[in-house]
Amino acid sequence: MNTVEKRLIERKKRAFRVRKKIQGTAQRPRLSVRRTLKHIYAQIVDDTSGISIVQVGSRGKDFTSRIAGKTVTKSEISKMVGELLAEQAKEKGVSTVVFDRKGYLFHGRVKALAEAAREKGLIF
Repeated sequence: MNTVEKRLIERKKRAFRVRKKIQGTAQRPRLSVRRTLKHIYAQIVDDTSGISIVQVGSRGKDFTSRIAGKTVTKSEISKMVGELLAEQAKEKGVSTVVFDRKGYLFHGRVKALAEAAREKGLIF
C-alpha cells in the first residue's frame, strides 16, 4: 500500500469517528465540508429526512461570478464559500447547525470556512 492510499484510509477512519458523534436534525442540521486539492465544498444536510438544504462549492455558478478576473488564494476562496453558505442558509431559515469537519483537521481552509460562516450569522 502506498502512502496516498494509506492517507486516504486514515482520513476515512477519522471521518467515521467524527460522524458517529454527529447527527443532523430538522432543528439543527449538519454542516458538512468536503475539501480537494483545488476546491472546497460545503452543504447543510438534514439527516433525519435525508435532504440537502443548501449546497455551495467553489465551482458553482454563484461562486464563479464573485471571483471572475481576480487572483485569490484557496483560504480566501474558503472564506467566500462560508459567507455564501451562511447567506443561503439564512434565506432557507437555517440559523443553527452542527459542524461536521469529516476527517480534516480544524485549521487552514476548513477553519476559514467555519469562521466566515459564523461571522455571517450561523451558530455552531
